Amino acid sequence: MYIIGTAGHVDHGKSTLVRALTGIDPDRLQEEKERGMTIDLGFAWLKLPSGQEVSLVDVPGHERFIKNMLAGVGGIDLALLVIAADEGVMPQTREHLAILDLLGVDRGIVVLTKRDLVDEEWLELVTEDVRETIAGTTLAHASLLAVSAATGAGLPELLAALDALLAQTPPKQDLGHPRLPVDRVFTIAGFGTVVTGTLIDGRFQVGQEVEIVPRGLRSRIRGLQTHRKKVEVAVPGSRVAANLSGLSTEDLARGDIVTRGGWLTPTTVADVKLRLISEASKPLAHGASVTVHLLASETPGQVRLLDRSELKPGETGWAQLKLEQPIPAVRGDAFIIRTGAGTVGGGEIVDTRPKRHRRFHTETLDRLAAMEQGSTADLLLQFLEKQEPRELRDLVRAAALPEADVRAAVQRLVEDGGMVPLGDRGLVEGALLFSATGWTRVVRRAEDALRAYHQQHPLRLGMAREELRSRLRLPGRASNDALDRLTAEGRIVDGGATVRLPSHTVQPTPQQQAAAGALLRALESQPFSPPTDLEADPELVGMLLDQRRIVRTADGILFTSAAFEQMVARITEYLRANGTLSVGQMRDMLDTTRKYALSVLEYLDQIHVTRRVGDDRVLR
Repeated sequence: MYIIGTAGHVDHGKSTLVRALTGIDPDRLQEEKERGMTIDLGFAWLKLPSGQEVSLVDVPGHERFIKNMLAGVGGIDLALLVIAADEGVMPQTREHLAILDLLGVDRGIVVLTKRDLVDEEWLELVTEDVRETIAGTTLAHASLLAVSAATGAGLPELLAALDALLAQTPPKQDLGHPRLPVDRVFTIAGFGTVVTGTLIDGRFQVGQEVEIVPRGLRSRIRGLQTHRKKVEVAVPGSRVAANLSGLSTEDLARGDIVTRGGWLTPTTVADVKLRLISEASKPLAHGASVTVHLLASETPGQVRLLDRSELKPGETGWAQLKLEQPIPAVRGDAFIIRTGAGTVGGGEIVDTRPKRHRRFHTETLDRLAAMEQGSTADLLLQFLEKQEPRELRDLVRAAALPEADVRAAVQRLVEDGGMVPLGDRGLVEGALLFSATGWTRVVRRAEDALRAYHQQHPLRLGMAREELRSRLRLPGRASNDALDRLTAEGRIVDGGATVRLPSHTVQPTPQQQAAAGALLRALESQPFSPPTDLEADPELVGMLLDQRRIVRTADGILFTSAAFEQMVARITEYLRANGTLSVGQMRDMLDTTRKYALSVLEYLDQIHVTRRVGDDRVLR
């Protein structure tokens, strides 16, 4: 799933273009409709000629609503920089372009709207000006298309260009750490609180327990929608509406992150690589007050420059952001800073858990440069993802780095959720490690296998533990350790011999319950010599076996559990008194036939109650 975001000056036709492409009016507020101007984020979707469905985020163009624009542009895969052909490049065109550049949005199309209002000569002049404007930015090589939402001219070509560009765009990564930056909070009668956002870094599923960061609230996903369609699983890169249980709209706000619990720690300090835009009116001084925009959040903060006294327009340097409010940031996240003068810069977060640094400290600057280029943790994850799971000592050897550095990096990755250890050995020698992405694949494989099994065998309590072990396709002891962790995480329920999903319950229909009762009565009619020609549904038999209401012996003969327990009690009593028991003696003792006696004794051998010695049985 991909997200396309609009950008551009106010009244340049962004919302009109979205309506023309999708048939959906992204202006949802009454004030927007009355003023004919987008104030907050709008959303729509369309199916491209290839059949691929994509989401569109329509952002406001007015300078007073830039913060709303920033709340929606963070998760986009492709930008539509909209410029009205009759006006050309305007102030918010440049600011929106600067924001896209700072966020690293390098796929986009420049759309000249209102094509029907200008002649060819004017269009050429505007086109030339636009090319000069985007030169040197991430959109320098973007295609430029002229369209008219009023006449429809150029719209088919625009759709084809979107298709072609998205075909070259890699999908959002599934890192196993789903993050839904909240950009809207509202309530729906009969359902409760709903939040929307662009899902990144992982997937959500209905019923999943989640945490709202930085508020520390817990909830459960009651329902998911994408493009107003219910889904059981929401994938990275999709626009998602999540119905959260146990929370009110007052509990949540734009900028919160919905994620799985226990891994995302808010921070008030971050080391960053900061760039000041070339159009900035003056240098950025050390200690400058700014507003920091990250994904859908914004918070006041202060910039501590680490390698210079001031950052001049167009320059890039190292800095530490001190934030007034905690934000749930992840290394690699892009951010924007604004002042009273507007958007002045932005960059990438390098460390979310730094200490306070001395300024102009060479070792600190060298460490930050190394982290930007690829930290020890990055290298270890690369080695691990090539072959996993691996033991810690194997990573030490593979990385060819100081052992203490590797151990420290692995410990931090485990604490931050980037690596997942198996077993109860912690990080001592012999512990098996997965990357978060690799562990997510294991979880998905297990859940998919159990889900399919429950659908195929709804009356069975669960899949045989050994069968799931084999389906995980893990080497050696890793499969047992993986099952233990899956159980500890609440992903599966371990019933001993069987495993199941927590959501699975056996619910026979009234007809199936009646059939089960008839089968039990038939077996009880001759408890030690039950009929063997019954046409019983294998699924019903499996259910009764799981419920331990019947026992199936070595050659498939069914006994009620009560009858079987009576036979075992009489056999063991006889053996304690006499030492040995033959097939004939058991036949006579239970007034049954040789077939049933032999079947029961062979089964008792299998379950280690008895042992065969010659033609007789003895107790083990």
